[in-house]
Amino acid sequence: MKELCVPIMQFGEDESAEITLKVGKTKLNFEFRVASFPWEVEDELSNGDDQISKSLARISRLKNAISNYNKDWELIQIYTPLEEAKYIQVLYRKKG
Repeated sequence: MKELCVPIMQFGEDESAEITLKVGKTKLNFEFRVASFPWEVEDELSNGDDQISKSLARISRLKNAISNYNKDWELIQIYTPLEEAKYIQVLYRKKG
């Protein structure tokens, strides 16, 4: 499969978008969604606020968010959040 990059300007970190793509004259339909999940974990830290505890809490929170996401959508990419981001963005493609 060839890749297509679609830049989206002014996309906030707590927004979702869906894109429908038609290729050439074919009627193939692809739907993509960027979902934002909370990335801050200060409320979950009980064993201290060291970097390792914070990273593990973030990984756990993201893993739970992904596993509980709508099963009609498949995970495509996890974007690297900015250093002080409150949300992490994940790209999904609709199955089927």
